[in-house]
Amino acid sequence: MQTYKMTEVAQLREAVSHLSPPDRADLADFILNSLDETHYEIDDEEVMKRCEELNSGEVRGLTLNEFRNACGR
Repeated sequence: MQTYKMTEVAQLREAVSHLSPPDRADLADFILNSLDETHYEIDDEEVMKRCEELNSGEVRGLTLNEFRNACGR
């Protein structure tokens, strides 16, 4: 990434940090939907299956810190 683009991204991040949570969510939705190719496919059946697994106790969700640690952050 070139320096001028990094500066633009930094400016965008700064501007976005001042948006309300609903506005940030709307912007995130727009950005994700603007990507040509996704590397994942999520359908309603998969979502329902995973919700059932969580609700039944079959699987356990992660805390934010556990997720960050798993991602190496």
